[in-house]
Amino acid sequence: MTRRAIDQEDPDRLYTVTGGRTSADEKTFDSVSLIVSECAPTPGMQSEHIKILRMAQRPTAVVEISAELRLPVSVVKILLCDLLDTGRITVRHPSIAAHAGRPDPEILRQVLVALHNL
Repeated sequence: MTRRAIDQEDPDRLYTVTGGRTSADEKTFDSVSLIVSECAPTPGMQSEHIKILRMAQRPTAVVEISAELRLPVSVVKILLCDLLDTGRITVRHPSIAAHAGRPDPEILRQVLVALHNL
C-alpha cells in the first residue's frame, strides 16, 4: 500500500496548526463552500491564515484550500472558523448561490411560449 501525503504529515504540526482543536462546526462549512477574503493579512498572523486570505481573494472552495495547503479538510475547517470568527472571511454556500439570479421557471416557460407564437 502506498502512503499518501497526509499519512506522512507530522501529527505535532497539525496539533500546532489547530491549537489542539480537533473539530469545527460542521454546519458552517462543507467541502464545496466558497470562501472569500474580507481583508488583507496582517503582521503576526499564522502563516496558514495568511495563505488562506491570499487564496480567497477570489471565491475558493474549502477543498481547493485544503489541496493547496496540503492539509486535511478537517484542519482547514478549523482554520477557517478562526478567520470567520474574526470577520476576515465570509462563506458562500453553493446551494444558495446556485439559485441566486436565476429567473423563475414559470417566466422562462412564458417567454418560450411567446417565442413560439412569433
